[in-house]
Formats: sequence, C-alpha cells, structure tokens
Amino acid sequence: MKNKRRSPISKLDRILEMPQEVYTDTPKITITGFNEMIIENFKGILEYEDYYIRINTSLGIININGYELKLENMTNDDIKVNGKIESMDIERNFD
Repeated sequence: MKNKRRSPISKLDRILEMPQEVYTDTPKITITGFNEMIIENFKGILEYEDYYIRINTSLGIININGYELKLENMTNDDIKVNGKIESMDIERNFD
C-alpha cells in the first residue's frame, strides 16, 4: 500500500472545519431564486450593463444574463447581483 501524504492545508481544514473559500481564492457562488446572486472571492468586473455582467474570478469569467441587473453590496472580496437573472455560465481558465 502506498502512503498517501496529505497537504497541511487539508489537515487544517478538517481540524477547523473551515470551508475552502475562506483560505483560498476559490470563488463561491450563491444563487437565491432568479433575482439574486452573491459571488465571493471575485477579482474584478469586466463588463457591466443592465442586461449582461461579466465578473473575473480565479477559475474563470462568470457571465450573467438577464435584465434590470444591478451590482450591490460590493466589497474587496464579494459582490451581490440583483435583477431578473435568466442565465449564467462560466468561461473556465485552464491554467
């Protein structure tokens, strides 16, 4: 049997029961119905129209389509999108 070595981060994660997005830059997307989306750990806003928003993250670009879209409650780490969200997709980075 091979001896599997675990990274110190995964061991710390298990001990403290911390979600990965707390100690890494992995984005977390929370969608509430069709009217609200919160994106944690975003890097920047690439495009912003009332029908289309593009947000950069460490994993890729999040495209949000809809109408009456608004950006609210922005901090350095998270952003809230309100409006009538029709679709969302991710252009994944393969780095």
